[in-house]
Amino acid sequence: MRTCTLCNTQSPDDALRCSQCGADLSQHSATAVALAKLQTNPRVGRVRLIVANDACPACRAAEGDFQKDQVPELPVRGCSHKNGCRCFYEPFLTEIYP
Repeated sequence: MRTCTLCNTQSPDDALRCSQCGADLSQHSATAVALAKLQTNPRVGRVRLIVANDACPACRAAEGDFQKDQVPELPVRGCSHKNGCRCFYEPFLTEIYP
């Protein structure tokens, strides 16, 4: 499920727009907003795509470490898990303390 950050409504993984407010989920889903924050944070050097232990083949193939500008969007295209895509982003920090 994709969660809209504008109205907090959940939509199916394959939805392009929020089912409640019509927002573009490629920009306003919780995962899109999280990725944008990681990409603009100077302390984040790379981003890791984390997948669940029982991930589908599409998610398994997407798993890995990426340059900040090359991270795949979530949900992973072609995800076939019965509960939908459950992947998430994890930052690699270049510095831990200020």
